[in-house]
Amino acid sequence: MAQKFQMEIAAMAHTQSLSLLPRNAHSGPFIELRQSLPSKVEVISPFADQLMRFILKFRSADGTEADIEMALHEALANAVIHGNGENSYKRIYVECRCYMDGEVSITVRDEGRGFDSSALPDPTVLENLLFTHGRGIYLIKTLMDEVAFEEGGAVVMMRKKSNANSAEQRKP
Repeated sequence: MAQKFQMEIAAMAHTQSLSLLPRNAHSGPFIELRQSLPSKVEVISPFADQLMRFILKFRSADGTEADIEMALHEALANAVIHGNGENSYKRIYVECRCYMDGEVSITVRDEGRGFDSSALPDPTVLENLLFTHGRGIYLIKTLMDEVAFEEGGAVVMMRKKSNANSAEQRKP
């Protein structure tokens, strides 16, 4: 059953490119994966699992994997639910760059109108603590090292810095 579902996700995800290229602002090379997905909630977890396996092939485990995965889940859920309104005819576009030093950059783009990220209520304020929604952007910003919104909020760019130093510190 799990194998069949994984094959269905692979069929829904369209790989656009996989390349090893230099980057101007970063001194090291990276490998890039671009995929598009249908706006369906049920594809979020299987795709996130697949992307995390890709990331871990190029990044040493350092304890921040759960942070990256949670931020990815939140960004995908926001794109599907809020950005595209769960319209399965619309797509989500994901670009993931894994730099050889361990830095990871993930961009999630939806086909929605976007939103004003500065107008979101603070979920840590007392009057918002009991709300059952409104924590996704806060979590993304907390879990990732850098987060930026472009195209009116229809694009979220997340970055987790290199873990090369933490991997070196763990060596005996």
